[in-house]
Amino acid sequence: MMALMQSLVALSIDAMLPALTEIGQDLGAREANDSQLIVSFLFLGLAFGQGVYGPLSDTTGRKPAVYLGFGLFLTGSLFSLFATDLNVMLGGRFLQGLGLAAPRCVIVAIVRDQYEGPAMARVMSFVMTIFIFVPAIAPTLGQGILLIAHWRAIFAALLVCGLLTLAWFALRLPETLSVERRIPFSIARIKSAVIEVCSHRVSLGYTISLGLISSAFLGYLSSAQQIFQKQYKLGTMFPLYFAILALCIGSASFVNGRLVMRFGMQKLSRWSKRFSTVISLLFFVYVLSTGGQPPLWTMMGYMMIILFCFGIMYGNLNAMAMEPLGHIAGIGAAVMGALSTLISVPCGILIGHSYNGTVIPVISGFMLSGVLIVVVMHWVESAPTQATGETV
Repeated sequence: MMALMQSLVALSIDAMLPALTEIGQDLGAREANDSQLIVSFLFLGLAFGQGVYGPLSDTTGRKPAVYLGFGLFLTGSLFSLFATDLNVMLGGRFLQGLGLAAPRCVIVAIVRDQYEGPAMARVMSFVMTIFIFVPAIAPTLGQGILLIAHWRAIFAALLVCGLLTLAWFALRLPETLSVERRIPFSIARIKSAVIEVCSHRVSLGYTISLGLISSAFLGYLSSAQQIFQKQYKLGTMFPLYFAILALCIGSASFVNGRLVMRFGMQKLSRWSKRFSTVISLLFFVYVLSTGGQPPLWTMMGYMMIILFCFGIMYGNLNAMAMEPLGHIAGIGAAVMGALSTLISVPCGILIGHSYNGTVIPVISGFMLSGVLIVVVMHWVESAPTQATGETV
Protein backbone atom coordinates (compact mmCIF):
# COMPACT_ATOMS: atom_id res chain seq x y z
CA MET A 1 0.00 0.00 0.00
CA MET A 2 2.82 2.41 0.88
CA ALA A 3 4.52 1.55 -2.40
CA LEU A 4 1.36 2.24 -4.40
CA MET A 5 0.80 5.59 -2.70
CA GLN A 6 4.40 6.58 -3.33
CA SER A 7 4.07 5.36 -6.91
CA LEU A 8 1.28 7.84 -7.57
CA VAL A 9 3.98 10.52 -7.54
CA ALA A 10 5.95 8.75 -10.27
CA LEU A 11 2.82 8.03 -12.29
CA SER A 12 1.80 11.69 -12.20
CA ILE A 13 5.23 12.73 -13.40
CA ASP A 14 6.02 10.16 -16.06
CA ALA A 15 2.70 9.26 -17.66
CA MET A 16 2.55 12.54 -19.57
CA LEU A 17 6.19 12.62 -20.71
CA PRO A 18 5.32 11.35 -24.22
CA ALA A 19 2.65 14.09 -24.43
CA LEU A 20 4.72 17.09 -23.26
CA THR A 21 5.28 18.53 -26.73
CA GLU A 22 1.61 18.09 -27.70
CA ILE A 23 0.39 19.61 -24.43
CA GLY A 24 2.70 22.60 -24.84
CA GLN A 25 1.51 23.22 -28.40
CA ASP A 26 -2.19 22.92 -27.48
CA LEU A 27 -1.84 25.26 -24.49
CA GLY A 28 0.27 27.91 -26.23
CA ALA A 29 3.78 27.34 -24.84
CA ARG A 30 6.11 29.98 -26.31
CA GLU A 31 9.23 27.81 -26.42
CA ALA A 32 9.80 24.07 -26.61
CA ASN A 33 11.60 24.01 -23.25
CA ASP A 34 8.57 25.66 -21.56
CA SER A 35 6.75 22.32 -21.70
CA GLN A 36 9.27 21.01 -19.16
CA LEU A 37 7.57 23.21 -16.54
CA ILE A 38 4.66 20.74 -16.54
CA VAL A 39 7.07 18.36 -14.79
CA SER A 40 8.92 20.98 -12.71
CA PHE A 41 5.81 22.61 -11.21
CA LEU A 42 4.70 19.31 -9.72
CA PHE A 43 8.07 19.09 -7.95
CA LEU A 44 7.62 22.71 -6.80
CA GLY A 45 4.30 21.76 -5.18
CA LEU A 46 6.01 18.81 -3.53
CA ALA A 47 8.61 21.13 -2.00
CA PHE A 48 6.06 23.47 -0.41
CA GLY A 49 3.65 20.74 0.65
CA GLN A 50 6.11 18.68 2.63
CA GLY A 51 6.58 21.51 5.12
CA VAL A 52 2.89 21.25 6.04
CA TYR A 53 2.02 17.58 6.22
CA GLY A 54 4.81 16.49 8.55
CA PRO A 55 3.82 18.74 11.48
CA LEU A 56 0.14 18.16 10.71
CA SER A 57 0.59 14.38 10.83
CA ASP A 58 2.36 14.68 14.22
CA THR A 59 -0.67 16.58 15.56
CA THR A 60 -3.71 14.91 14.00
CA GLY A 61 -2.29 11.49 13.15
CA ARG A 62 -0.95 10.21 9.84
CA LYS A 63 -4.27 9.47 8.11
CA PRO A 64 -5.97 12.93 8.28
CA ALA A 65 -2.87 14.54 6.77
CA VAL A 66 -2.95 12.08 3.87
CA TYR A 67 -6.68 12.73 3.34
CA LEU A 68 -6.00 16.45 2.96
CA GLY A 69 -3.23 15.75 0.47
CA PHE A 70 -5.38 13.49 -1.67
CA GLY A 71 -8.10 16.16 -1.74
CA LEU A 72 -5.64 18.68 -3.17
CA PHE A 73 -4.26 16.14 -5.64
CA LEU A 74 -7.72 15.32 -7.00
CA THR A 75 -8.52 19.04 -7.30
CA GLY A 76 -5.29 19.64 -9.19
CA SER A 77 -6.07 16.72 -11.49
CA LEU A 78 -9.38 18.37 -12.40
CA PHE A 79 -7.63 21.70 -13.11
CA SER A 80 -5.13 19.97 -15.39
CA LEU A 81 -7.81 17.89 -17.09
CA PHE A 82 -9.79 20.97 -18.13
CA ALA A 83 -6.89 23.44 -18.60
CA THR A 84 -7.25 25.85 -21.53
CA ASP A 85 -3.84 27.53 -21.30
CA LEU A 86 -0.40 26.73 -19.91
CA ASN A 87 -0.87 28.85 -16.76
CA VAL A 88 -3.96 26.89 -15.68
CA MET A 89 -2.12 23.65 -16.40
CA LEU A 90 0.83 24.74 -14.27
CA GLY A 91 -1.55 25.76 -11.47
CA GLY A 92 -3.14 22.30 -11.60
CA ARG A 93 0.25 20.61 -11.60
CA PHE A 94 1.33 22.69 -8.59
CA LEU A 95 -1.83 21.57 -6.74
CA GLN A 96 -1.13 17.97 -7.71
CA GLY A 97 2.37 18.26 -6.28
CA LEU A 98 1.08 20.03 -3.18
CA GLY A 99 -1.29 17.13 -2.59
CA LEU A 100 1.18 14.37 -3.42
CA ALA A 101 3.55 15.82 -0.83
CA ALA A 102 1.30 14.15 1.77
CA PRO A 103 1.96 10.51 0.82
CA ARG A 104 5.55 11.30 -0.14
CA CYS A 105 6.28 12.81 3.29
CA VAL A 106 3.92 10.96 5.63
CA ILE A 107 4.82 7.52 4.25
CA VAL A 108 8.36 8.00 5.57
CA ALA A 109 6.93 8.88 8.99
CA ILE A 110 4.55 5.87 8.90
CA VAL A 111 7.48 3.54 8.19
CA ARG A 112 9.60 5.29 10.86
CA ASP A 113 6.75 4.76 13.38
CA GLN A 114 7.38 1.03 13.08
CA TYR A 115 11.02 0.55 11.97
CA GLU A 116 14.46 2.11 12.42
CA GLY A 117 18.04 1.77 11.19
CA PRO A 118 18.86 -0.93 8.61
CA ALA A 119 15.38 -2.41 9.02
CA MET A 120 13.87 0.91 7.91
CA ALA A 121 16.34 1.11 5.03
CA ARG A 122 15.24 -2.38 3.94
CA VAL A 123 11.53 -1.45 4.02
CA MET A 124 12.14 1.85 2.22
CA SER A 125 14.16 0.06 -0.43
CA PHE A 126 11.27 -2.26 -1.21
CA VAL A 127 8.88 0.71 -1.28
CA MET A 128 11.28 2.47 -3.65
CA THR A 129 11.53 -0.65 -5.80
CA ILE A 130 7.83 -0.46 -6.63
CA PHE A 131 8.01 3.34 -6.82
CA ILE A 132 10.70 3.11 -9.49
CA PHE A 133 9.12 0.25 -11.43
CA VAL A 134 6.10 2.48 -12.06
CA PRO A 135 8.12 4.89 -14.26
CA ALA A 136 9.10 1.85 -16.32
CA ILE A 137 5.49 1.46 -17.44
CA ALA A 138 4.07 4.99 -16.93
CA PRO A 139 5.35 6.49 -20.23
CA THR A 140 4.10 3.39 -22.05
CA LEU A 141 0.66 3.89 -20.49
CA GLY A 142 0.77 7.54 -21.50
CA GLN A 143 1.85 6.66 -25.04
CA GLY A 144 -0.89 4.03 -25.25
CA ILE A 145 -3.52 6.55 -24.18
CA LEU A 146 -2.24 9.01 -26.79
CA LEU A 147 -2.68 6.38 -29.52
CA ILE A 148 -6.40 6.04 -28.80
CA ALA A 149 -7.39 9.29 -27.07
CA HIS A 150 -6.52 12.93 -26.37
CA TRP A 151 -3.77 13.83 -23.89
CA ARG A 152 -6.49 14.94 -21.44
CA ALA A 153 -7.36 11.28 -20.96
CA ILE A 154 -4.01 10.86 -19.17
CA PHE A 155 -5.20 13.25 -16.43
CA ALA A 156 -8.56 11.47 -16.29
CA ALA A 157 -6.67 8.22 -15.66
CA LEU A 158 -4.67 9.90 -12.86
CA LEU A 159 -7.92 11.09 -11.30
CA VAL A 160 -9.36 7.56 -11.26
CA CYS A 161 -6.11 6.08 -9.91
CA GLY A 162 -6.07 8.67 -7.10
CA LEU A 163 -9.65 7.83 -6.09
CA LEU A 164 -8.95 4.08 -6.00
CA THR A 165 -5.75 4.53 -3.98
CA LEU A 166 -7.51 6.81 -1.50
CA ALA A 167 -10.27 4.23 -1.00
CA TRP A 168 -7.74 1.44 -0.31
CA PHE A 169 -5.82 3.63 2.14
CA ALA A 170 -8.99 4.69 3.99
CA LEU A 171 -10.33 1.16 4.33
CA ARG A 172 -7.21 -0.90 5.02
CA LEU A 173 -4.51 1.09 6.84
CA PRO A 174 -4.78 1.53 10.62
CA GLU A 175 -3.48 4.71 12.22
CA THR A 176 0.22 4.24 13.15
CA LEU A 177 0.57 7.25 15.48
CA SER A 178 -1.18 6.61 18.76
CA VAL A 179 -3.01 9.45 20.50
CA GLU A 180 -0.53 9.61 23.39
CA ARG A 181 2.38 10.16 20.95
CA ARG A 182 0.75 13.10 19.17
CA ILE A 183 2.18 16.56 19.63
CA PRO A 184 0.19 19.84 19.68
CA PHE A 185 0.73 22.02 16.64
CA SER A 186 2.85 25.12 17.27
CA ILE A 187 5.02 27.43 15.22
CA ALA A 188 7.67 27.39 17.94
CA ARG A 189 7.92 23.61 17.71
CA ILE A 190 8.24 23.74 13.93
CA LYS A 191 11.00 26.35 14.22
CA SER A 192 12.76 24.26 16.85
CA ALA A 193 12.55 21.13 14.69
CA VAL A 194 13.87 22.95 11.63
CA ILE A 195 16.82 24.20 13.69
CA GLU A 196 17.46 20.70 15.04
CA VAL A 197 17.43 19.09 11.60
CA CYS A 198 19.59 21.81 10.04
CA SER A 199 22.10 21.80 12.88
CA HIS A 200 22.53 18.01 12.92
CA ARG A 201 25.43 17.19 10.63
CA VAL A 202 24.18 13.71 9.71
CA SER A 203 20.60 14.71 8.90
CA LEU A 204 21.57 17.92 7.11
CA GLY A 205 24.39 16.37 5.11
CA TYR A 206 22.41 13.38 3.88
CA THR A 207 19.41 15.62 3.11
CA ILE A 208 21.59 17.88 0.97
CA SER A 209 22.95 14.78 -0.77
CA LEU A 210 19.38 13.69 -1.52
CA GLY A 211 18.71 17.12 -2.99
CA LEU A 212 21.77 16.89 -5.21
CA ILE A 213 20.77 13.44 -6.48
CA SER A 214 17.26 14.72 -7.20
CA SER A 215 18.64 17.80 -8.99
CA ALA A 216 20.44 15.70 -11.58
CA PHE A 217 17.51 13.31 -11.87
CA LEU A 218 14.96 16.13 -12.36
CA GLY A 219 17.18 17.69 -15.03
CA TYR A 220 17.27 14.34 -16.84
CA LEU A 221 13.55 13.75 -16.33
CA SER A 222 12.58 17.17 -17.69
CA SER A 223 14.58 16.79 -20.88
CA ALA A 224 14.27 13.00 -21.41
CA GLN A 225 11.46 13.33 -23.93
CA GLN A 226 13.40 15.85 -26.00
CA ILE A 227 16.62 13.83 -25.81
CA PHE A 228 15.14 10.48 -26.82
CA GLN A 229 12.24 11.48 -29.07
CA LYS A 230 13.87 14.40 -30.86
CA GLN A 231 17.65 14.20 -30.55
CA TYR A 232 17.85 10.43 -31.00
CA LYS A 233 14.64 10.30 -33.10
CA LEU A 234 13.13 7.35 -31.23
CA GLY A 235 9.51 8.51 -31.63
CA THR A 236 7.05 6.09 -30.05
CA MET A 237 9.96 3.88 -28.94
CA PHE A 238 10.84 6.46 -26.27
CA PRO A 239 8.84 4.68 -23.50
CA LEU A 240 10.83 1.48 -24.06
CA TYR A 241 14.21 3.17 -23.56
CA PHE A 242 12.86 5.16 -20.62
CA ALA A 243 11.56 1.93 -19.08
CA ILE A 244 14.97 0.27 -19.34
CA LEU A 245 16.55 3.13 -17.40
CA ALA A 246 13.76 3.18 -14.81
CA LEU A 247 14.21 -0.55 -14.23
CA CYS A 248 17.87 0.08 -13.42
CA ILE A 249 16.85 2.23 -10.45
CA GLY A 250 14.17 -0.22 -9.40
CA SER A 251 16.61 -3.13 -9.60
CA ALA A 252 19.14 -1.19 -7.53
CA SER A 253 16.56 -0.53 -4.83
CA PHE A 254 15.67 -4.23 -4.75
CA VAL A 255 19.33 -5.24 -4.57
CA ASN A 256 19.92 -2.71 -1.80
CA GLY A 257 17.06 -4.20 0.20
CA ARG A 258 18.86 -7.56 0.02
CA LEU A 259 22.36 -6.27 0.81
CA VAL A 260 21.86 -3.48 3.34
CA MET A 261 21.44 -5.80 6.34
CA ARG A 262 24.74 -7.46 5.46
CA PHE A 263 26.99 -4.58 4.36
CA GLY A 264 25.34 -1.56 5.99
CA MET A 265 23.96 1.70 4.66
CA GLN A 266 27.15 3.75 4.76
CA LYS A 267 29.35 1.26 2.93
CA LEU A 268 26.87 0.73 0.09
CA SER A 269 26.30 4.49 -0.28
CA ARG A 270 30.02 5.25 -0.13
CA TRP A 271 30.99 2.88 -2.94
CA SER A 272 28.01 3.89 -5.09
CA LYS A 273 28.85 7.58 -4.88
CA ARG A 274 32.53 7.01 -5.67
CA PHE A 275 31.90 4.77 -8.65
CA SER A 276 29.14 6.98 -10.14
CA THR A 277 31.26 10.13 -9.78
CA VAL A 278 34.29 8.64 -11.51
CA ILE A 279 32.12 7.31 -14.34
CA SER A 280 30.42 10.71 -14.73
CA LEU A 281 33.72 12.57 -14.96
CA LEU A 282 35.03 10.17 -17.63
CA PHE A 283 31.80 10.21 -19.64
CA PHE A 284 31.60 14.02 -19.50
CA VAL A 285 35.01 14.24 -21.19
CA TYR A 286 33.86 11.72 -23.80
CA VAL A 287 30.62 13.64 -24.46
CA LEU A 288 32.57 16.86 -25.03
CA SER A 289 34.71 15.03 -27.60
CA THR A 290 31.56 14.07 -29.53
CA GLY A 291 30.11 17.59 -29.48
CA GLY A 292 27.34 16.50 -27.14
CA GLN A 293 26.08 13.83 -29.56
CA PRO A 294 27.34 10.47 -28.23
CA PRO A 295 25.98 7.29 -29.86
CA LEU A 296 22.73 6.09 -28.31
CA TRP A 297 24.27 2.87 -26.98
CA THR A 298 26.96 4.77 -25.02
CA MET A 299 24.36 7.16 -23.61
CA MET A 300 22.17 4.26 -22.51
CA GLY A 301 25.13 2.39 -20.98
CA TYR A 302 26.18 5.43 -18.97
CA MET A 303 22.64 6.20 -17.77
CA MET A 304 22.06 2.58 -16.71
CA ILE A 305 25.18 2.66 -14.50
CA ILE A 306 24.43 6.07 -12.99
CA LEU A 307 20.78 5.39 -12.24
CA PHE A 308 21.65 2.02 -10.68
CA CYS A 309 24.10 3.81 -8.34
CA PHE A 310 21.45 6.45 -7.55
CA GLY A 311 18.98 3.68 -6.72
CA ILE A 312 21.46 2.23 -4.22
CA MET A 313 22.05 5.58 -2.57
CA TYR A 314 18.50 6.93 -2.40
CA GLY A 315 16.91 4.56 0.12
CA ASN A 316 20.05 4.50 2.28
CA LEU A 317 20.42 8.28 2.39
CA ASN A 318 16.76 8.64 3.38
CA ALA A 319 17.16 6.15 6.22
CA MET A 320 20.46 7.63 7.45
CA ALA A 321 19.07 11.16 7.43
CA MET A 322 16.01 10.01 9.42
CA GLU A 323 18.01 7.92 11.91
CA PRO A 324 18.57 10.76 14.46
CA LEU A 325 15.02 12.08 14.01
CA GLY A 326 12.87 9.28 15.40
CA HIS A 327 11.48 11.54 18.15
CA ILE A 328 10.28 14.06 15.54
CA ALA A 329 9.64 11.66 12.66
CA GLY A 330 6.76 13.57 11.08
CA ILE A 331 8.27 17.03 11.01
CA GLY A 332 11.73 15.57 10.48
CA ALA A 333 10.55 13.87 7.28
CA ALA A 334 8.85 17.13 6.29
CA VAL A 335 11.97 19.24 6.70
CA MET A 336 14.08 16.64 4.92
CA GLY A 337 11.69 16.41 2.01
CA ALA A 338 11.15 20.16 1.71
CA LEU A 339 14.86 21.00 1.91
CA SER A 340 15.96 18.33 -0.57
CA THR A 341 13.20 19.31 -3.01
CA LEU A 342 13.92 23.05 -2.69
CA ILE A 343 17.50 22.21 -3.64
CA SER A 344 16.51 19.97 -6.53
CA VAL A 345 13.74 22.01 -8.18
CA PRO A 346 15.68 25.19 -9.14
CA CYS A 347 18.77 23.17 -10.06
CA GLY A 348 16.72 20.66 -12.04
CA ILE A 349 14.84 23.44 -13.88
CA LEU A 350 18.16 25.09 -14.72
CA ILE A 351 19.56 21.82 -16.12
CA GLY A 352 16.40 21.09 -18.10
CA HIS A 353 16.07 24.60 -19.53
CA SER A 354 19.71 24.46 -20.60
CA TYR A 355 18.86 21.72 -23.10
CA ASN A 356 20.31 22.83 -26.44
CA GLY A 357 19.93 19.80 -28.66
CA THR A 358 22.86 17.99 -27.00
CA VAL A 359 23.22 15.88 -23.85
CA ILE A 360 25.93 18.15 -22.42
CA PRO A 361 23.58 19.93 -19.92
CA VAL A 362 22.23 16.63 -18.54
CA ILE A 363 25.64 14.97 -18.25
CA SER A 364 27.04 18.14 -16.66
CA GLY A 365 24.27 17.93 -14.07
CA PHE A 366 25.13 14.33 -13.17
CA MET A 367 28.85 15.11 -13.02
CA LEU A 368 28.53 18.23 -10.83
CA SER A 369 26.01 16.62 -8.49
CA GLY A 370 28.32 13.61 -8.10
CA VAL A 371 31.31 15.77 -7.19
CA LEU A 372 29.25 17.78 -4.69
CA ILE A 373 27.80 14.62 -3.11
CA VAL A 374 31.34 13.31 -2.56
CA VAL A 375 32.25 16.58 -0.82
CA VAL A 376 29.09 16.68 1.34
CA MET A 377 29.25 13.02 2.37
CA HIS A 378 32.94 13.39 3.25
CA TRP A 379 31.94 16.30 5.50
CA VAL A 380 29.29 14.12 7.17
CA GLU A 381 31.50 11.08 7.62
CA SER A 382 34.45 13.10 8.95
CA ALA A 383 32.43 14.15 12.01
CA PRO A 384 34.14 13.14 15.31
CA THR A 385 31.00 11.23 16.40
CA GLN A 386 28.53 9.96 13.82
CA ALA A 387 24.97 9.40 14.95
CA THR A 388 24.03 6.88 12.32
CA GLY A 389 22.41 3.49 12.67
CA GLU A 390 25.74 1.73 12.12
CA THR A 391 27.80 3.56 14.73
CA VAL A 392 25.35 4.01 17.59
